[in-house]
Amino acid sequence: MFQIDDTLVSEDIITKDFVCNLSACKGACCVEGVAGAPLNLDETEFLEKNYAGIAPFLNDEGRAAIEKQGKFIDQKNGEFETPLVNGKECAYVVFGPNASTQCGIENAYKAKKIDMKKPISCHLYPIRVKEYSEFKAVNYHQWKICNDACVLGESLKIPVYQFVKEALIKKFGKEWYSKLELAAQEINR
Repeated sequence: MFQIDDTLVSEDIITKDFVCNLSACKGACCVEGVAGAPLNLDETEFLEKNYAGIAPFLNDEGRAAIEKQGKFIDQKNGEFETPLVNGKECAYVVFGPNASTQCGIENAYKAKKIDMKKPISCHLYPIRVKEYSEFKAVNYHQWKICNDACVLGESLKIPVYQFVKEALIKKFGKEWYSKLELAAQEINR
C-alpha cells in the first residue's frame, strides 16, 4: 500500500493487468454476486431525479424490480446499492447481442437523455473504493469471473489503473491520477 493525499492505494492496481473481455464473460459482474452495484448518495439522488430518462432503456423485468424495490436499496448503514432482478442481475442491466450485459443507465447517457455515464463503482471496476472517516482505501477486487479480463490485460500489458483511468480521474481528479502515475513509475523500476 502507498498513500496519495487522503487515499491508501493497493499496489495491485499497478502490478496487476486487466482489460474487460465482454466477449468471454458476457458482463457476468452485472449478474453474479449477492448485492447490486454500490451507489453513493449523489447517485441515489440522480436516479430519483432522472429515472424517467433511464426507464425506456431498461427491460420489463428491470422496470418491475425497480417499481417493487425502489430505484436503489438503502442498506440502513449509510450504504446504497442498485436493486436486483430475482436476486440476480442488476435491475439496470439489459441484455444485448450474444447475451452480453449492457448498462441501461449508460445507454441512456449515450442517447444523451442523462448526463451520468454509470455509477462510479461500475465505472471503476475492478477497483473498489471504501471510504473511512479519515481516508479512502483504493483496492483491486479479484473475482474469478474476471479471469478472462486478467488474461487479456496481461496479453495487452495494461495495468488496472490504466484500464480505469477515466473513472479514477472522475473520482479523484487529474492531479491525483498524475501522482498515481508517478507512483507506478517508482514501483515498476
